[in-house]
Amino acid sequence: MTAISGLGTPRLASPDLLRSVFRRHAAGVAVITATGETGPVGFTATSLTSVSAEPPMLSFGIGTGASSWPAIAATDHVGVHILGEHQQELAATFARSGADRFGPPTVWREGPEGVPLLDDVPAWMVCRVVGRVPAGDHRIVLAEVVLGDPTGPGQPLVYHQGRFNGLRD
Repeated sequence: MTAISGLGTPRLASPDLLRSVFRRHAAGVAVITATGETGPVGFTATSLTSVSAEPPMLSFGIGTGASSWPAIAATDHVGVHILGEHQQELAATFARSGADRFGPPTVWREGPEGVPLLDDVPAWMVCRVVGRVPAGDHRIVLAEVVLGDPTGPGQPLVYHQGRFNGLRD
């Protein structure tokens, strides 16, 4: 392959290329929760997207090999939590494989529809799952917002270059 003027040398599509490009894309950080057969489950997501205002609907991606996938695959409702810059450790805990995500210091309670709700987040929603769309080794989950609260403390947490950060002016 040859360099494209001002754009560098292109690389063929691969999982590594996709990950490298998206490390340069700053994304908001959310934690998705649900109740599974053995208790609460959850994971950190940077794929949260607003889909529709009427009805209020969102989407997120989850790998089919993720420990939370069996619960997300079977549940009718999920919790969606927008994390604040003061919650870098919480984001890391929910991103870490094998972590006790709901043990101390995580503070949570059972919310509507039995969804685990995390405390001290800038915003949260309880959503009804309306679809799970196959997308390679992931599923895109479509969910309709049932209720929520956008009045929690803090500025948003973002993920960029492999790290959790606060916004800077």
